[in-house]
Amino acid sequence: MRKMDEHRWLPALAVLANLLSPAFFAQPATEAPASPQQSTPVISSQALPTSEEIGDALMTHQRYQAAIESYQKATGNSAAVLNKMGIAYQMMFSFEDALRCYRASLKVDPANAHVFNNLGTIYDGLGEYRNAERMYRKALKLEPGSSLVLKNLGSDQLAQHKYKQGWEAYKAALALDPAIFQDSAAKLRVSNPASLSERGAMNYYMAKGCVRAGMTERAIEYLRMALNEGFTNPKKIIADSEFAGLRGVPAFQQLLAAQSNP
Repeated sequence: MRKMDEHRWLPALAVLANLLSPAFFAQPATEAPASPQQSTPVISSQALPTSEEIGDALMTHQRYQAAIESYQKATGNSAAVLNKMGIAYQMMFSFEDALRCYRASLKVDPANAHVFNNLGTIYDGLGEYRNAERMYRKALKLEPGSSLVLKNLGSDQLAQHKYKQGWEAYKAALALDPAIFQDSAAKLRVSNPASLSERGAMNYYMAKGCVRAGMTERAIEYLRMALNEGFTNPKKIIADSEFAGLRGVPAFQQLLAAQSNP
């Protein structure tokens, strides 16, 4: 499997965690405070954090290598710990190690939709869009109501130029969670397809998703990128009924005017 160009992924690192699941990690337990009568604290063994909990805390501070080392000390090879190790490796661009952990997790729990989703994001990052789509579809069979997987599937299909199917997946994701684009829109970036035309397509349909989610400013920024990447033009945008609600917005008018009069 070819290694991904790390620099091409750097703009997407801030949103990668939003494409992975699970998205949240438990915080470690705190030590029990000493009673006033004792000169030295007495710590209950139950209050000591486990290796997994320490790893979770390290993950929240982006200390991925240290988190992996802590997870490796966790008792048993649980599917959850292996999945978390995979996420840590993926955040460090160690894709082969991430794949190894995700596959090991599936051997323990073959019906884990989260791991199939995470495998899909690996294949997307490597440009293996068909393999990614296969993983997302497996995840959806196990968890049909996952807006996250539907959003990832939509982005993957757009990267394959399956524009109608990708938009349908986006709409299904929005129907389940109107705020599904909120986090990924924060940096105005989506998954990193290889070519400008692919990025333009994804930004164009992300703009549609943001319009449906009521995020007008972000929709306009996505349209700006789609225009700059040559995927669309002002006439096409005006003719698209999905953007009818933007016509009275000054920023939208200024965007189209600037494109019409470079």
